[in-house]
Amino acid sequence: MERYTAYIGQDDLYNSYDERLWEPWQIIRQDRANYHRYGVFQPGDEGDAFFASAKNRERAERMIQFGTIDRAAAAALVQGDVLIDVKIYRGPDGDYLDITVD
Repeated sequence: MERYTAYIGQDDLYNSYDERLWEPWQIIRQDRANYHRYGVFQPGDEGDAFFASAKNRERAERMIQFGTIDRAAAAALVQGDVLIDVKIYRGPDGDYLDITVD
């Protein structure tokens, strides 16, 4: 359906309550909220239409569970300061993500 790249910076590792996020789906969700809702982004961040919707951002956990992210990419994403490539797919059982680290 769509593809974007995002730089996961330190701002993306914390939620609105300044709590550290430790799951890849939480960080993806926060990164997209920062980009679309709060106007917080880093060089390397690209826009996307899918996660412009708060409802779709809420679905990030399920989309990662049904998608693919290898262990090394998940670890790098949780540490931050990394560029990720996100592909959004529509499947027969629901939408899902394929996440790789550049």
